[in-house]
Amino acid sequence: MPSLVLPLRIGSFMLGKDKVEVVFKPIKNVHLSVHPPAGRISVAAPDYMQLDTVRLFALARLEWIRQQQQKLTQQQREPAREYVERESHSVWGKRYLLKIIEAEAAPRVELTPRYLKLHVRPGSVQAQRQQVLDAWYRQQVHDTAAPMLQQWQARLNVSTTRCFVQRMKTRWGSCNPVTRTIRLNTELAKKPRQCLEYLVVHELMHLLEPTHNPRFVALMDKFMPDWHRHRDLINQLPLRHEAWKY
Repeated sequence: MPSLVLPLRIGSFMLGKDKVEVVFKPIKNVHLSVHPPAGRISVAAPDYMQLDTVRLFALARLEWIRQQQQKLTQQQREPAREYVERESHSVWGKRYLLKIIEAEAAPRVELTPRYLKLHVRPGSVQAQRQQVLDAWYRQQVHDTAAPMLQQWQARLNVSTTRCFVQRMKTRWGSCNPVTRTIRLNTELAKKPRQCLEYLVVHELMHLLEPTHNPRFVALMDKFMPDWHRHRDLINQLPLRHEAWKY
């Protein structure tokens, strides 16, 4: 006989004016999340826990929750792009005018002192143009980060198994010390190059210290003394516009 799959138990409670959605799963630990863009709160909890226990857990993390919500509501976003002629786009911190060139050839991107030339097939629509440009931005980050990774891995005496470059809605980068992988946001190709180098060092440093504790700060101070300036710069820069789905 096929095994019986029981439905997940769900619940909710109010945390001030916020409704917290809870899903009980066969897991070991409680996972609390604050979601963009407005700071919606959700919890995944072990299936043996009671709802009141989950509520007490969330109350204990209330200060952290409010901090995350504030970050999300204050986070700047670029205006939506339409990928049309003479639209402004950034590459490595400099603004360029988009120039659409239609031709029966493989799509490509060409950067000149003034223009970001997008070569596309005749009749291309916005989604197709965006796909070509996004792939180009991803390659820019990949190619520029590669020598930085090689240099800083040698300096820090660490090694990664892989570096992923991908779209990230709310973060510039991340590190998984267990798998020794790091991820970099495709959008970094739009920001000054020193922002990318700071992110490379920041994420590699998590292979030495997984948390942002005093040891992490001391290591950053030692190997990149001006890291505060780079961090402040990138935190002031907007992320790309996102059409959020729930």
